[in-house]
Amino acid sequence: MRNRGDIVNEALAVTTADIGRGFHGNVLDLILSAGPMVQFVLLLLLFFSVVSWAIILMKYRTIRRSRRENQLFLDVYMKINKLSEVFPESKKFRYSQIAEVFRAGYTELVKIAGMRKESSAEGEPMDETLALELRGLDNVERTLNRACDAESSKLESFLGFLATTGSACPFIGLFGTVWGIMNAFKGIGVTGTATLAVVAPGISEALIATAAGLAAAIPAVVFYNYYLNQVRAITGEANNFASEFMNIIERYYVKAIRR
Repeated sequence: MRNRGDIVNEALAVTTADIGRGFHGNVLDLILSAGPMVQFVLLLLLFFSVVSWAIILMKYRTIRRSRRENQLFLDVYMKINKLSEVFPESKKFRYSQIAEVFRAGYTELVKIAGMRKESSAEGEPMDETLALELRGLDNVERTLNRACDAESSKLESFLGFLATTGSACPFIGLFGTVWGIMNAFKGIGVTGTATLAVVAPGISEALIATAAGLAAAIPAVVFYNYYLNQVRAITGEANNFASEFMNIIERYYVKAIRR
């Protein structure tokens, strides 16, 4: 049975060349030589990372188009006085949330005008006609709010996956590391030695899982916060437009209908 002095001498006899042979040269070799569970964890983290970057690039394109077309639509909206002329122009801006809110509100407004004409044609009393218009005004407001919520939900779609990646991947990577370290200690038990040449390769293989988890999580967290702020800004613009649109209807359009 070896004594303590023999174990210390054995550990001191390990050279950097011995340790280097354990690392097998590069990260790819470490991944290929890792255990099945660690490789499964790395494959899972790769899936999260690839999907996250696909969402990041897709959201970048969507938000960039939305901001540009929102500004272009507002320019058109400010130049044209008649809402009926703004409506066909709004169809040119497919990625504009504000244009979509306008189309929803204007469509509901046209329905109110149609109902008023039918009511007048049927000879209904003026009080009932006014009550119908007021109910229609509430419908316009609800339609605008519903359109704002729908557009906000569209922009926030898939952001939940980024949040999940940012919160779960470090723990998944940590699980792979713990599993790899357990295998490394199991190898120590089999060989009966605890030298760096035996321990270091197993530890390095295990730590790759943590590094991969952080590599997947950090971009996801950064871009999730960035895109969430962008979505809130765009949603705020759409809500402000909806409020202004309602003010215009109350001040001008409804008065014109009642004349």
